[in-house]
Amino acid sequence: MNAPDAAAKEAERILLRGNANGLQLHTNVNGACLDEPRFFPIFEIAAKSGKPVLLHPARSPNVPDFPAEKKSKYEIWAILGWPYETSCTMARLIFSGVTTRLSDLKILIHHLGAMIPFFDARLDTGWATLGSRTSDEDYSGVLPMLGKPLMDCFRDFYADTALCGGRIGTVCGLEFYGADHVLFASDAPFGAEGGASYIRETMKVIASLDIAKADKEKICYRNAQGLFKL
Repeated sequence: MNAPDAAAKEAERILLRGNANGLQLHTNVNGACLDEPRFFPIFEIAAKSGKPVLLHPARSPNVPDFPAEKKSKYEIWAILGWPYETSCTMARLIFSGVTTRLSDLKILIHHLGAMIPFFDARLDTGWATLGSRTSDEDYSGVLPMLGKPLMDCFRDFYADTALCGGRIGTVCGLEFYGADHVLFASDAPFGAEGGASYIRETMKVIASLDIAKADKEKICYRNAQGLFKL
């Protein structure tokens, strides 16, 4: 049995026969993107189970910030590289047809959707002409294959509030995804005070939002109850 087959079997054991409420995957596997066909059975099993895939970035210092360099400097690989790689993985899962083929697939994105909410207009207008900048591949069939507007495909993801207690990013992500697709998270135990500060600051941000009490309840616990079948 090769590695992808073994991984699919393990996903099946965890999701269909185990007690797990979801499955965590990293944004790359030994450097390979998750849109490769060999990983599709894992997403297929997740969709069948009705349980979410939790997507967490996995970029390392060995991925340089610039082509002429051999490694990332100043921990850019984590602070900026993680949201970037997460965003790239989301785009690849959409454009490769994974999310279209598996309409029941639920994927929870760390860091409140990474770069996607902030760059929504750039993504929408820039990819409206997908293929116009590429001469060695034909992308003309990609957008029609999606069956709906590209930004709706991005909004199908779920996102957590792990933004280190940042209010600006929280407001931006919530406006993009809507209260039905945002779940509370804090990144504890990372951060000051063993993660307590992240929890406290994130709770303060949510409490300060000018939204309905019912939407705050969705973010804080009701969405998690539904997504994880609690």
